[in-house]
Amino acid sequence: MNIVFLDTMTLGECDLTPIKQLGELICYPFTTPQECLQRSKDADIIITNKVVLNKEILKQLPKLKLVCIAATGMNNVDLQVAKECGIAVKNVAGYSTKSVVQHTITLALGLLSKISYYDQYVKSAEYTKSPIFVNLKYDAVDIDNKKWGIIGLGSIGKGVAKIAMALGASVSYYSTSGKNAQGYPSQSLESLLKESDIISIHAPLNEQTKGLIGEKELSLLKNKAIILNLGRGGIIDENALAQELKKREIYAGLDVFEVEPMQKNHCLLSKDIPQERLLLTPHIAWGYVNSRKHLIEGIAQNIRSIL
Repeated sequence: MNIVFLDTMTLGECDLTPIKQLGELICYPFTTPQECLQRSKDADIIITNKVVLNKEILKQLPKLKLVCIAATGMNNVDLQVAKECGIAVKNVAGYSTKSVVQHTITLALGLLSKISYYDQYVKSAEYTKSPIFVNLKYDAVDIDNKKWGIIGLGSIGKGVAKIAMALGASVSYYSTSGKNAQGYPSQSLESLLKESDIISIHAPLNEQTKGLIGEKELSLLKNKAIILNLGRGGIIDENALAQELKKREIYAGLDVFEVEPMQKNHCLLSKDIPQERLLLTPHIAWGYVNSRKHLIEGIAQNIRSIL
């Protein structure tokens, strides 16, 4: 089997041995749309994380038997055309649940503790000039007794709820799909936004969630509330969020953005936004070491399923 991995750079440094054992593996760090067809034409199996396989490309790959998506989302492959061409398409689900939960808690605690400010304060040598042993310029806030609202109570949301409660928070949720989840009180979106001290988003991007949190919704947040997006970019209106951060004391932590990578001069990079109110990471919550190991094992298992 000829196996072509079109964008290994998206997985960082990791051991691809489980895949190499199943065929002749050719790896490309990154593949542009113009390079995709040429690199794929002799493949029996293609592995792609974010490289798009559209109708035009799939129709010209008669040898192709399987597309393995190195992710959970499948929107980069034309599934209908793949089916018409007899090409199986398999993703890997659930591999990153624990790391996304951990990253969510990390962002929340980082914002509550103002850790980025205090880290920079010490590293800049300002601390060496202090006449006293401590700096309490910004309040580090306990999570205990806070209200944590979760938007999207799937496996990740439930994992976050479990840890939040262990740290002393009370948990409620809003279901974007309308499905009920046992064990936690359900709220309307409006009530959850008004009442929660911390809101974390763990929903997929679809017709129900695109633009779910816009200017009106952000205006409902408590002063000093924290909003976190670990779901998909596009759920929060980033321009509206930037304006709200400039106007009043709310906090935000984002690992996902509407356009990735962020565009130059992005609104959230404005110098008018106090940086202690904002933590941004480059879509890494899924990519912790164990998560990538589980992902590679899942890809290998998907390949074995057709051999």
